[in-house]
Amino acid sequence: MAPRGRSGGMLLGVNLLSFDIGEIEEGDFLIRFKVRHREDDYKFNLISVYGPAQMDHKAQFLSEVVHVCSKEALPIVIGGDFNIIRRPDEKNNDNYNDRWPFLFNAVIDSLNLREIEMSGRKFTWANHLQNQTFEKLDRILVCTDFETMYPLTTVLALTREISDHTPLLFSTNNLSSSYQPQFKFELGWLLRDGFCEMVRDVCQSTLVEGSPIERWQAKIRRLRQYLRGWAKSVSGAYKKEKTNILNKLDELDKKAETILISQVELDLKHVLNERLAELLREKELKWYQRAKVKHLLEGDANTKYYHLLANGKHRKTRIFQLEDGDSIISGDAQIKGHITNYYKNLFGPSENSLIMLDETQTDDIPQVSDLENEYLTAAFSQEEVRTAIFQMEHNKAPGPDGFPPEFYQVFWNLIKDDLMALFTDFHLGSLPLNCLNFGTIILLPKKKDAKVIQQYRPICLLNVSFKIFTKVATNILSTIAQKIIRPTQTAFLLGRNIMEGAVILHETLHELQRKNRMGLFSK
Repeated sequence: MAPRGRSGGMLLGVNLLSFDIGEIEEGDFLIRFKVRHREDDYKFNLISVYGPAQMDHKAQFLSEVVHVCSKEALPIVIGGDFNIIRRPDEKNNDNYNDRWPFLFNAVIDSLNLREIEMSGRKFTWANHLQNQTFEKLDRILVCTDFETMYPLTTVLALTREISDHTPLLFSTNNLSSSYQPQFKFELGWLLRDGFCEMVRDVCQSTLVEGSPIERWQAKIRRLRQYLRGWAKSVSGAYKKEKTNILNKLDELDKKAETILISQVELDLKHVLNERLAELLREKELKWYQRAKVKHLLEGDANTKYYHLLANGKHRKTRIFQLEDGDSIISGDAQIKGHITNYYKNLFGPSENSLIMLDETQTDDIPQVSDLENEYLTAAFSQEEVRTAIFQMEHNKAPGPDGFPPEFYQVFWNLIKDDLMALFTDFHLGSLPLNCLNFGTIILLPKKKDAKVIQQYRPICLLNVSFKIFTKVATNILSTIAQKIIRPTQTAFLLGRNIMEGAVILHETLHELQRKNRMGLFSK
């Protein structure tokens, strides 16, 4: 598109080795390519826009966007310099007029588009005045069908260099064919006929000699391998069945529009609808499990909503670059090394300290009675283990082995003997607990635009098989914790609140100030 006046032109290019171009349309403010991705045969509209800076032309620009996008049946990707912000926080000063942001957001909603959140920086444009103005004028919007097809899509802000605009790198992050995703036990599998019997047969057929921990790990490993292969084989069959059901229902609907269908056909339609509901329910549970949504009921039919939430959560954990002083760290290897070194230094061995604690002074420390000590050191009962398992919350992220709490709850009768053998060894002090105590560390951003490693919070996803031990121990210790832990310890105890310490500190400071007295506080 040729430049007009002070506005620059626009160039849209496509790599013909990766895409085929089916149609080209040029408007006053946009260029549209209808393209086909050669690798997966996916067709969509790629639209590049250059919105006008002049207020008089913005209405014409938005009208053109609506006209071009609303007439297209194929999925849409639209991006570029819209020259309109969406919210007050997309500008670094208070000079904000709500008129065009309101209309822009209304257009986005009416076209069912979603903005892919940008990482790397907050704004995309800056002027060259001494008192600079920063705004987010450039963005990329996609329809939900495109995001469903490419759930790992991201937008990364690159270096602006001498331009007043920041280039955006839009990537679908397609996984290679050799990539094997981590195993995850799907809750939807529990809805399939014969699934529980299949799991029972696999576990009972896995006979391994050795210690309880060796038998347990062999069964879990075998079950994980079997379910991975089983899920891969039935996934294609279920997709084919769903397509056949939809085609048959469509055929019956079209026939019913012209003639009265028979009772046999009505019964067939009813059976097909019930089977389709079962298939859709399983898909909904899959994305509900990944989205980790708590404010909607499990029965709600919101598969696409769960899918989009899960995609957003996945993008949230992606780290494209980090700042370390004046330097920028990018690339997977460099980022991994920087994060590893940071936490090694943070959690490494501390310096030698001259502070010593006299551990012989126990007179003022509450002690457990002989009866309580006998209770604490008794062998673990099956009811204690079962109670701990069924107290675990649903729809929580599993550890590296991929089995969530629901697996242990549903198959309790099948695995209880193996679990109790582990607890017996643990009570005797012969269980190598480190074989279960490992997890996956995930870094979650504490703020939206996290730039340095200190702005990320690490969490560790442990195997549920290990968390059962900690849950059982917690339940046992909680029966005497109130007695042996001083009232001044207010955190992590039932009936006590961690904020009590802050309230007491505030009241103490207020009292010292009111009476004009000196005080010394130590933490």
